[in-house]
Amino acid sequence: MARLTAEFWVQAYLARLRFQDIPAFVVSHGDDTAGAVLIKLNTLDGQAQAFHRTFDLMSGARRWDVLCEGGEAEVDASIRRQGEFDPDLWVIEVEDRRGRHLLDEPGLE
Repeated sequence: MARLTAEFWVQAYLARLRFQDIPAFVVSHGDDTAGAVLIKLNTLDGQAQAFHRTFDLMSGARRWDVLCEGGEAEVDASIRRQGEFDPDLWVIEVEDRRGRHLLDEPGLE
């Protein structure tokens, strides 16, 4: 099966968020073809979560897991540390008071 490029996936994700009237923007533009993607969910109350994609070696399933959560400053610091290790990293910030990120919807795994 062909894999989507990181840029294509990011653009499709942003379009899906726009369709649901959920504000989101690219904080860090990673490698267009193979960059990893982190999603920061900012609930606009001082709290945030960062999600990263994981791969289960036993089942082959891909899913989005929480990388870190808590105060927005702590989440931002964790994302900065990830960026120091991976200069090809994409960071997408989603802002939604209701905590919607759509990562649990079909097609975004």
